[in-house]
Amino acid sequence: MIKIIHTDNAPAALGPYSQAYIAGDFLYLSGQGGIDPAAGKLVEGGVAAECEQACKNIAAVLEAAGADFSKVIKTTCFLADMADFAAFNEVYAKYFTSKPARSCVAAKQLPAGFLCEIETVVYLGE
Repeated sequence: MIKIIHTDNAPAALGPYSQAYIAGDFLYLSGQGGIDPAAGKLVEGGVAAECEQACKNIAAVLEAAGADFSKVIKTTCFLADMADFAAFNEVYAKYFTSKPARSCVAAKQLPAGFLCEIETVVYLGE
């Protein structure tokens, strides 16, 4: 089974891609940044505020797919500046309590001026 997941409770894609796809027992979420879906713009307050909003956006997409953070098995995290690593981790740890596998890298530049972005892989099986 392959199915596109979309919710208005998370920001619309910034380009020609979907918020998420279910493929078999896996859910693949596109990278989420700190855009407030209600306002349609990046939240203010630095990397912690952006990470908080990114996690809320991930939660909305997970909910639309019938999943939650406990099902996340892998994340790939992008930071505009590795100096933000500790502040990012502090917020990230509140949401990803099951401690999924993770990569975290610095990127020269992220879309829409993001300071952070989180891509997520979820196992939907039992």
